[in-house]
Amino acid sequence: MAEPVMERPTVQADVKPVQGIAPEAVPPDDEPVPARSRTRLGLFVLAPLAVAAFAAWYVLGGSVVSTDNAYIQAERVGVTTDVAGIVAAIEVTDNQVVHQGQVLFRLKAEPFEIALASANAQLDSAHNQIMFLKASYNQSLAEIAQAEAKLPYYQTNFQRLEKLVSVNAVSKTNFDDAHQDLDNTRQKVAVAKAQAAAALAQLGGKLDTPVEQHPSYLQARAAVNEAERNLRNSVVVAPFDGVVTNVDSLQVGAYLQPPQSAFSLVSSDRLWVAASPKETELTHAQAGQSVTIEVDTYPGVTWHGTVESISPASSASFSLLPAQNTTGNWVKVVQRIPVRIRIDDSAGKPPLRHGMSAVVDIDTGAARGLPKPLASLFASHHE
Repeated sequence: MAEPVMERPTVQADVKPVQGIAPEAVPPDDEPVPARSRTRLGLFVLAPLAVAAFAAWYVLGGSVVSTDNAYIQAERVGVTTDVAGIVAAIEVTDNQVVHQGQVLFRLKAEPFEIALASANAQLDSAHNQIMFLKASYNQSLAEIAQAEAKLPYYQTNFQRLEKLVSVNAVSKTNFDDAHQDLDNTRQKVAVAKAQAAAALAQLGGKLDTPVEQHPSYLQARAAVNEAERNLRNSVVVAPFDGVVTNVDSLQVGAYLQPPQSAFSLVSSDRLWVAASPKETELTHAQAGQSVTIEVDTYPGVTWHGTVESISPASSASFSLLPAQNTTGNWVKVVQRIPVRIRIDDSAGKPPLRHGMSAVVDIDTGAARGLPKPLASLFASHHE
């Protein structure tokens, strides 16, 4: 037998009107809320605008190539000399600013001064030897003239005695003496001519050639120049303005020989940025485009530059063991292409140092454009 269902008593709430507001002023629950309507209307209006703005940004953007794989580079050189010697004095200290032509260190000059004195002596000797050869040549010419002047007399005397000896008018001894004198005179002429030819050959075949143009003199002069150069290079000067570093690695009394480097010199004004963007980002990049440079060391400071050149090969191409992508298990890797960027406005900016990290933005001036499917679609409709 089912139990009777008991009806729950209905409780009627006692609703009191709000003071100052009539009961009929309260809106019923089924009426729309104005704030909710405005929010919905705003979404309907702003959503298309946001999509349009994003599309415009995508189509018109993409002209700037940005990369943080960029570093400040500077001209640097290992300071050394091409002559060997003992270090006599060091004129600079570590991290000192130096100017072009400033003395950095000196080698002991005594060996180079001795070599220069010896070369000068050889030069004087070569000069004297050339003058001696000219004098010998002239002497040989005089001997030839003297012998040739006597030759007719001995020739005539020999012929006369030859006739007289046939009739026994003179002794055989006198005839032999005349014959000997004629032969001796002829030999003197031949010897003098040979000596003259030898002297002329040593003079280069030209007697009137100046001493300073003679080969042996030029050779001795070159030796003097070499000795002077060695003495001059024993004093090492800065090839350009910059900062010397690692000076403490060189000590007085050390023996320095080429190509051993004494210490390093880093340029303070010949700076550039070496960036390595991805190859996919360089579609429209070319030399001459403007660049914005930010260095991590100096937040908020901006440099401006210009793309100076783009490498003809990727960075990996210059490695010791370049990748052989045509053999083995091939994995495609996006390559990076070195880009050299000139810094145009260093004046008045904080000092830049070799190796500092930077972020560069290259303005290629070429927008990204429509995606390929949409571009192909519009092209087909246009046709």
